[in-house]
Amino acid sequence: MTDHKLKGAARVPVAADEARTQAIRAFTARACPEDVARQVADHLIEADRSGVESHGLVRVLQYAREFETGLLDATARPTATPDAPNRIAVDGRGAIGITAMKLAVETATEAAQAQGLALSTLVNAGHTGRLGAFAEASARVGCLTIILGGGDRKRWRMVAPHGGTQALLPTNPWCIGMPGGDRGPVVLDIATSQVAGGWIYAARAAGVHLPEGMILDRHGQPTTDPEHWFDGGAILPKGGPLGYGLALVAELVGEAMLGPVDKGEINWLVLSLDTSNYRAAPLLQSAAEDILSEIRASTPVPGGPPVSVPGERERDRHSREAEAPLMLPAPVWDAIRALA
Repeated sequence: MTDHKLKGAARVPVAADEARTQAIRAFTARACPEDVARQVADHLIEADRSGVESHGLVRVLQYAREFETGLLDATARPTATPDAPNRIAVDGRGAIGITAMKLAVETATEAAQAQGLALSTLVNAGHTGRLGAFAEASARVGCLTIILGGGDRKRWRMVAPHGGTQALLPTNPWCIGMPGGDRGPVVLDIATSQVAGGWIYAARAAGVHLPEGMILDRHGQPTTDPEHWFDGGAILPKGGPLGYGLALVAELVGEAMLGPVDKGEINWLVLSLDTSNYRAAPLLQSAAEDILSEIRASTPVPGGPPVSVPGERERDRHSREAEAPLMLPAPVWDAIRALA
């Protein structure tokens, strides 16, 4: 659980309303419907508020570029088709992935509440934003939700396998959210790489270097310069064999099981389970809090912050910064205004 903020970037304060307005203009100027543009802008602002800058307003630059190049269809809207009472197929139809993932998680959650267990698949969608936001919403209504994505490795060669130096896999994220204790759901939201791809784009846009141990250059040598990754480098897998193994499983699910990627980025599987089938919500919350409070109370490393639980740091930051201006890297904000 490392800091999600870019270090060394010159920043400017921006009111959330102004950021929202400029992001919406950047999208609608490229034929995106205003309601979709607003939903996406709100999601990105919430990511920045939560301290997950790699999935915040810096993504306006990516999405606008993908609208312009045709990688995303700015006018498309995702559809959900039930294949069975507890199985839903969501087709992003080439749309931006945030609206598509929201639909995939919501339909799986609703079906799980009715059937006990449900799944949805998502194909043909662009970048899906911060997965933790969707998993947390599902956990708040009592569901354990698992999201994993993979496929299209031939187009998104970003991460080296463990022990290798050549970029062969996408970052293939996993996210798990479930009801927690007194402070809310537990949400694990990770890329299987040492750093999310958005971090590298954000570092490049802000003109700063990455922390050590994240990427290799084209010769397989460690580097902190994001340009080296764009010039044929590779991201390292998170935790070596752990991240590599999770990425490979997600790649098999996303491509071998769900089929080739047609439009957008990667294919997704969403599993949702109604936890009330096993234990009533008050009992689960009490038992979870007993576990989590012991974890939080454990002794931190010398000089380190208190031990935290996945998902709580983001909620705490969001609560602290709810009324404060967004502190955006100056080059990123200038680029957003230029697009608008």
